[in-house]
Amino acid sequence: MLLSCEQSLLLIIDVQDKLLPVIADGETTVSRIRWLAEVARELQVPTVVTEQNPQGIGYSSESLSDVLSAARVVEKMHFSAFAEADFRELVNGYQRQQIVISGVEAHVCVLQTAIDLLGDGYQVFVVADAVSSRTPENKAFALQRLAQAGVQIVTTEMVAFEWLEKAGSDIFRHVSKNWIK
Repeated sequence: MLLSCEQSLLLIIDVQDKLLPVIADGETTVSRIRWLAEVARELQVPTVVTEQNPQGIGYSSESLSDVLSAARVVEKMHFSAFAEADFRELVNGYQRQQIVISGVEAHVCVLQTAIDLLGDGYQVFVVADAVSSRTPENKAFALQRLAQAGVQIVTTEMVAFEWLEKAGSDIFRHVSKNWIK
């Protein structure tokens, strides 16, 4: 199945400044997440952000604050965001069937949230180049397990091109000016 911007919701999990220094390829991951959030904003795809225990770990990365200004933020204590009633209510309220997930850590909060969303009937897409963990091995095993569970593993450009559907539009020209290097 292809992604549709009318049916998608972008979920950014736990991209918090206190976590990022220990995340493998953290800067690259954040740049991919930022670009994906910019594309989502341009195409009016709603964005939800989670923050794991923000009183202890801090809040979402300052480097994303401008692109996430319209995003809804959910604080959580469970590793799976889906275990939080506020999160479930918010996501269900959007009435979107496709959940596109980015963030950290791939083998903990991303994995548990994705599997729970899949179990609740959502079409779940994890963006391989916009997730990470403290070690590359943990990320690799998480992506393997997610794929085996039925989650679609995609890249930022796959998401963007599927959301855009065609070239030649003003929105395509605007978004294509900022392709990730």
